Amino acid sequence: MPREGKGFNPYPSPRPGMASIATLRANQNATIEATITAVSAVRDVTTSRGPSQVADATLQDETGTITLTLWGDDTRRYSVGQRIRITDGWVKDYRGKLQISMGRSGKITIQT
Repeated sequence: MPREGKGFNPYPSPRPGMASIATLRANQNATIEATITAVSAVRDVTTSRGPSQVADATLQDETGTITLTLWGDDTRRYSVGQRIRITDGWVKDYRGKLQISMGRSGKITIQT
């Protein structure tokens, strides 16, 4: 069945137990489902743990958008249009904007 046309919503409502992007707050863990709407170019960076790569993905659900910070191999694993679930991600305020990352225990799964 095609996934477009009248009545198609590419950003469906969060499932029970999932947070919506609009309800996220800094300094908390969160589980969300969202669609990737943009991915930045991969940047080489030096961290306290040594050299790495980082990219930012914009996630959207029906309530808003948030930036997902991707590190290492994850910078090339995801693409625009994919719907993903972030389980136990870490939300933080970075330069006045909320971001979500995997933190210590989070994981990303592609939804089909």
